[in-house]
Amino acid sequence: MWDYSEKVMDHYRNPRNVGKIDDADAVGSAGSLTCGDQLKIYLKIKDGIVTDAKFQTFGCGSAVASSSILTEMIIGKPIEEVRKITNKDIADQLEGLPPEKMHCSVMGYEALEDALKDWGKDDEYQDLEDFRAEQEKKEKIVCTCFGITENVIWDAIKQNGLTTVEEITNYTKAGGACGKCKGLIKDIIDTYYHKEKEEKKKELSPAQKMLKINSIIENQISPELQKDGGDMTLVDIDNNKVFVRLRGKCSGCKNSTLTLKSFVETTLKDAISKDIEVIEVN
Repeated sequence: MWDYSEKVMDHYRNPRNVGKIDDADAVGSAGSLTCGDQLKIYLKIKDGIVTDAKFQTFGCGSAVASSSILTEMIIGKPIEEVRKITNKDIADQLEGLPPEKMHCSVMGYEALEDALKDWGKDDEYQDLEDFRAEQEKKEKIVCTCFGITENVIWDAIKQNGLTTVEEITNYTKAGGACGKCKGLIKDIIDTYYHKEKEEKKKELSPAQKMLKINSIIENQISPELQKDGGDMTLVDIDNNKVFVRLRGKCSGCKNSTLTLKSFVETTLKDAISKDIEVIEVN
């Protein structure tokens, strides 16, 4: 048997915020009954603050505990802080999980990420299922037994520093059934650390980074924002923190946080460094 912390046992025996919010502003899910664990999380959000959160889960004690403590971690927090929560944060709040149960904290992270996508989804999608279907088209399934995508494995490596196939299985369940995908998982691990090594070789000086970021904003990001009547200018950089000012219709827009994180920050991370963080200033 595994050793569990007192906090895990407390949240398993006395789970907080169990249930459903009928008029939720955002709903997210992760896992599947096929995997043996499934989680659905409901959020109420007002003025960019999570005012309430509830969950329904099917799974082991670690799944219940991870879901329970996650709701406590996010209630009362601004969306900007909630977006930064990782599976490692969930496990740390529980004072640790056995390696074989870390996938439960990953499931909590994935459900929360799914809920935030629901909250900020584009108007062109009629509902969350349409949104998920569109997202899934862009993702490559690595483990067909459990439906684990390359992005999920990539995030697990990035957030937890995983280096072996066994660790990936513990954190995501990928490779835990037929095992046919273990070669692909090893390739993903090798690719991740090769890219990381190459990125370190290509580190830019502060002046070079400023020029490159400004060029990307002017030539890639601003033209897209201008199509909807918005714009953005670079204010300053501090190491990997990029300070920007939104202009036009982007300024004060309720979806400005989504724009910064899902478009601007992603674009800069892909071009400059995975550690880039975009921060809006007035």
